[in-house]
Amino acid sequence: MSAAITGVGVALPGVTAPEGLLAPPVPGAARVDPAALIGKKGLRYKDRATQLGLCLSVSALTDAGLLDATGRPTAPGERVGVVVSTNLGNADTVCRAVETIAKEGTRGLSPMDTPNASSNITASEIAIRFDLRGPNLTVCNGVTSGLDAVRWAALTVRSGRADHMLVVGVEPDNEVTRALMGGPVVDGGAGLVVSRAAGSRAHALIGPQVRTAGLAACAEGLAAAAPGGGVWLTDDPAPVPPGAARLDLRGWGEASGALGVLQCAAASAWLAQDGTEPAYALLGGADVPSAGLVLLPGGHS
Repeated sequence: MSAAITGVGVALPGVTAPEGLLAPPVPGAARVDPAALIGKKGLRYKDRATQLGLCLSVSALTDAGLLDATGRPTAPGERVGVVVSTNLGNADTVCRAVETIAKEGTRGLSPMDTPNASSNITASEIAIRFDLRGPNLTVCNGVTSGLDAVRWAALTVRSGRADHMLVVGVEPDNEVTRALMGGPVVDGGAGLVVSRAAGSRAHALIGPQVRTAGLAACAEGLAAAAPGGGVWLTDDPAPVPPGAARLDLRGWGEASGALGVLQCAAASAWLAQDGTEPAYALLGGADVPSAGLVLLPGGHS
């Protein structure tokens, strides 16, 4: 049974549609304003990553036809799950809580802020907001996190545990995340809906997936699994076949756990423009665990 990307949403400074990922970042673009995108209701006391994740969810679910014009779900909630990829999502909340405890003890913690210290807060808040009662988890395992989230979503729908999985890759930009990463963070991300039935809504089919101990072997595995690709989405030019097109998404800042989901969103936009050859998303390093997957045009199997 094939898994397809049926909905895509993007929220980055200056970018509100997947096509924007195919162009360079907009210099000086304003930060994403969640309240302007989805309204203020339900955003109070939510951390930045969760607010951005809710925006991405609305966009992707709407694109997939899973939310109607009033924002109500159109599919049974028990058949829709959530996978969030974020390595830095609530790091600011956790650091603030640790500092408060060190200075004032646990009595100094705010009861409104404490729930945001949960590592699964973004995924759980998305599920509550849209009544998504399928499998729910957060993936935060470093550089491959975004593609791993897409892989888990595809596995979940292929196994029949859900009809649709909402995948959100999001990272916030703040003092804590900048200190951890040594520079600006994307402050946004991408959302995808991965579905069992492709139909006419399919932006792309999720093809072969490869995991190896290094980037070069991962690229070789992808090329062997689906020859003749059209574009490689990776920040490392070394494993890309000679003459192949490459798209690097580093211009928006450190994407961390959001990067793999952003790559899939960009690949979907690229396939919409030139959908005759596969697109390859690739994450990892020379001697570290690496992951890659192939996205195929929606009309192919």
